[in-house]
Amino acid sequence: IKNYTRNIRQQYKSAVRLFSLAQNSGISGKQITLWHSPHSRSLRCLWTMEEMGIRDYNLITMPFPPRVFHKDFLKANILGTIPYFEDGDSKMTESSAVCQYLVSKYGPTSLDVQPQDPDYASYLNWLHHADATLTFPQTIVLRYTLQEPGRADSAVEDYAKWYIARLRLLDKTLEDGRKYLVGDRFTIADICVSFALYLGQHLKVNDETLSSRYKPQTKAYLEDMISREAFLKSLAIQKQSLKDFKQAHEAK
Repeated sequence: IKNYTRNIRQQYKSAVRLFSLAQNSGISGKQITLWHSPHSRSLRCLWTMEEMGIRDYNLITMPFPPRVFHKDFLKANILGTIPYFEDGDSKMTESSAVCQYLVSKYGPTSLDVQPQDPDYASYLNWLHHADATLTFPQTIVLRYTLQEPGRADSAVEDYAKWYIARLRLLDKTLEDGRKYLVGDRFTIADICVSFALYLGQHLKVNDETLSSRYKPQTKAYLEDMISREAFLKSLAIQKQSLKDFKQAHEAK
């Protein structure tokens, strides 16, 4: 009887959650502003908003790095880093944290995983693993190949190897053929991790992209993630937003 009652309660909660998801389609984001640069970590935030159906948010897309090409940005974000996110009085600078904030505040959404879910710990781990473990070594490669080439060539190769070595957990996890990282569904854990993989397509060491070193299952996972409609839409939105930004500043 206890098991039966528990199942009924779970079914009821699921029904309420699905109803709420339907009610929340087309969420207004007029109070949200995201400062962004193409193919940077802020793409995680933009992608999350598009997956959630948040509309009317303000997107400011600047050339990278904005602290160099758009000095006025430092007035908004003293760090000069991307992303910079505002939602009313809330201000944030960490991409994975912004994704978690969005699904928590503007949910319920299937992109989120709740504390009572068996995969909750894994979900949180992937969110933080995405930036602290995966994206961090990539930033060293990016800096010394694109921003300051020739200054630290040995560091570039060392950190490229470090990044690939840190993919071991993901490679192992994907060996079972799963489509998503947790909960048998697409979540922001997939957004945060697959962005790091996507960034690897844009970083080169010795004329080879970091993504050329990915395991087959990891390559397949990445291709599946970046073929999603919301991701492709995010790329189109950032392209137009950057064009609008440049035109506005050329006119000044």
